[in-house]
Amino acid sequence: MLIYLDHAATTPMVDVAIKAMTQQLSKLGNPSSLHTPGRSARKDVEEARETIARAIDCQPSEIIFTGSGTEADNIALKGLYWRGKAVGRNLVLISAIEHHAILDSAQWLHDHEGAEIVMIGVDTDGVLDLSQLADLIAQRGDEIAVISIMHSNNETGVIQPVAQVVELARVASIPVHCDGVQSFGKVPLSFQQLGLTALALSAHKMGGPLGIGLLVLRRGLEIPALSHGGGQEREIRSGTLNTPSIVAFAAAAQLAMEKMQERSEWITALREEFSAGILALVPDAYINGAAAKDRLPGIINLTFPGTESDTLLLLLDAEGIACSTGAACSAGVQRPSHVLLAMGHDDRSARSSLRFSLGWTTTGEDIDQVLGVLPYVIERARAANLR
Repeated sequence: MLIYLDHAATTPMVDVAIKAMTQQLSKLGNPSSLHTPGRSARKDVEEARETIARAIDCQPSEIIFTGSGTEADNIALKGLYWRGKAVGRNLVLISAIEHHAILDSAQWLHDHEGAEIVMIGVDTDGVLDLSQLADLIAQRGDEIAVISIMHSNNETGVIQPVAQVVELARVASIPVHCDGVQSFGKVPLSFQQLGLTALALSAHKMGGPLGIGLLVLRRGLEIPALSHGGGQEREIRSGTLNTPSIVAFAAAAQLAMEKMQERSEWITALREEFSAGILALVPDAYINGAAAKDRLPGIINLTFPGTESDTLLLLLDAEGIACSTGAACSAGVQRPSHVLLAMGHDDRSARSSLRFSLGWTTTGEDIDQVLGVLPYVIERARAANLR
């Protein structure tokens, strides 16, 4: 039987989202059409937009539907950079632990648009260095086009001080974008309270379908589009709207809000039980980001000295246990985690780390079964590493 501990990569669709999507798939109508079926589809889209807006504490008109969180990150970072560049701002600040959707977008801006990219470091617990950011804003605030800081890290679960970043940026009128993909539906996340300019989210990380995301972009703010066509979504993201996935996204978001407290308490308790069990069985293992003030309920990133993470992953997979060496988007790529390197790891220790991510379908029995085979897996992995 499969034990799935990779919820940070993707989550099972919840029943209400499957039902909503299935019903919508049988309906005919392009939401941009003016006839009756089209207006019906548009009504469903706008009701879903309002549901998600309540969940994320923004105005419905601020939501722009996309095909993924990655697309939302690209639209935001590039669009806000181009907006800043038009008035002489050429500097982009990102954290050293961003998802590749931001890292690679920033690199593209450097390579093709001449942007200057500066990465803000983190401490050994993976928390953003606010003093470095404050110094840069004080020295070069009028050059900064955009700051992009993730809400929580997808590899360690460490939550970043986004509200403080926004406060620092406000002094120099710098827009702040946030990748909130891992946080949405798991911890409170308010667009209005954080004071953000833009926020990227994805459905499949919190019980919705794959292939649908969104960008929350502050009302009244316009940015250049990446794609052009029918002029949908404030002319920032043209293309026929994916009504079934949008409706399912809203259903999953509403359920996540209703169940957040209950799920958080349950998953946090399992995480602590699992962490304690691992450290008792493997005394030289350690948890990355464990001392950070705020963490997501379900992510545990552990280093197992003397092992190779890919070997561990395959040995656990052979036991019917699914986990990860890091971001799913980078799976299969033989390189150490940039997140762990930024936290002070060397190549060897970064290559000896695994991410277990728990979700609402995780049970105490799952944890017990993993703990039961883990010493054997570690022993075999260390033996293989000595050859």
